[in-house]
Amino acid sequence: MPPSAERDPAAAPRGAAPVAAGGVQSLERAFDLLERMADAGGEVGLSELSASSGLPLPTIHRLMRTLVSCGYVRQHPNRRYALGPRLIRLGESSSRLLGTWARPYLARLAEETGETANMALLDGDQVVYVAQVPSRHSMRMFTEVGRRVLPHSTGVGKALLAGTPAGEVRRLLERTGMPAATERTITTPEGFLEALDHVREVGYAMDDNEQELGVRCIAVAVPDAPTAAAISISGPAGRVTEAATDKFVPLMQEVAQQLSKALASTGSGG
Repeated sequence: MPPSAERDPAAAPRGAAPVAAGGVQSLERAFDLLERMADAGGEVGLSELSASSGLPLPTIHRLMRTLVSCGYVRQHPNRRYALGPRLIRLGESSSRLLGTWARPYLARLAEETGETANMALLDGDQVVYVAQVPSRHSMRMFTEVGRRVLPHSTGVGKALLAGTPAGEVRRLLERTGMPAATERTITTPEGFLEALDHVREVGYAMDDNEQELGVRCIAVAVPDAPTAAAISISGPAGRVTEAATDKFVPLMQEVAQQLSKALASTGSGG
């Protein structure tokens, strides 16, 4: 067996996907550990990684030492490990590409709804817009790509957080606060959690004059996206009516499913 495909006695760690044919096991394990660190909030100890991955401590220590030397992981004085700064560049580039891949799907939404279509990701405690296709109307909504907003006052924020446990949502809201962008903004954790319950019930989220007066936004999550993602359409409240919402939502859910499949296919190399 070549050195690049080294195998430890724990050849099938708990919860880990089987190594793809022709794959390099040590590389797959390293990325699995990075994802587990992200799931744990970005900082973990070796024993935590061993418990969640099923890999023996010597294997984890060897992989982490390599990641530290490359700058993708940092080791703190307390010997815990944290995600490193070199990942920021990779994440920013990936976000831009994600927006590029999404543009044809957003173009369809903009064409068929007549409103501005957006794609947004959850980046830490904030929502960041990564792609947009503007409405054909002279009166249209515009959100700068790269703009960051707090999730509690946006449709995309609700769509992105609808699947998050209530305790995690409360902690996020404690960190960000819930400032009122308009008189319609939800400003209490209880009110926001009720809104998330409604999103799960109906399958879409709504920003009804909560971020900007006179503007409504409809958003749906992109299922099984590699990172939490949502698409939305936004327009004047006079055009994005209840009747329009009933028409737009099935289309948006269909487009979200198509985008999800497209994103999954980009990761299936030959």
